Amino acid sequence: MIDGVEVRDLQVNADERGHLVEMFREDWDDYDPEPAMSYYSLSYPGVTRAWHRHTRGQIDHFVCPSGRIKVGIYDDREDSPTQGEVNSFVIGEHNQQAIRIPGACWHGFAVVGNEQAILINFPTNLYDYEDPDEERLPPDTDEIPMNWDEMPN
Repeated sequence: MIDGVEVRDLQVNADERGHLVEMFREDWDDYDPEPAMSYYSLSYPGVTRAWHRHTRGQIDHFVCPSGRIKVGIYDDREDSPTQGEVNSFVIGEHNQQAIRIPGACWHGFAVVGNEQAILINFPTNLYDYEDPDEERLPPDTDEIPMNWDEMPN
């Protein structure tokens, strides 16, 4: 596992009406530091939203309550014990997890399957509309050794 990446299995509380899943609790260590905001994005089948990273200390926390996504994380931090490692996770309706992503690592996600997906993020920094904290690379860059079409074991 990449240094600073954490995965939490989320408890699905189901009954005859549907289900309830807690995505954030202040007593979970995974959300340290605490989020500054939250947002969700809806993505259509075949969409890949990658790669990007943050340079001002932001940490992201991804949850996918609807649909399925493959999350990719690449560590190219020079001072990291896991430099050069890639992690990928498939999360969503049948695998409810929260993934903590050090923002300095390249990260992104791709929709898996034929259904749209919703990603909820709890970032630790507010989005700055005037000066966004983002560097970007295309999904198929040769700089990151990950294939979006391969599924993790």
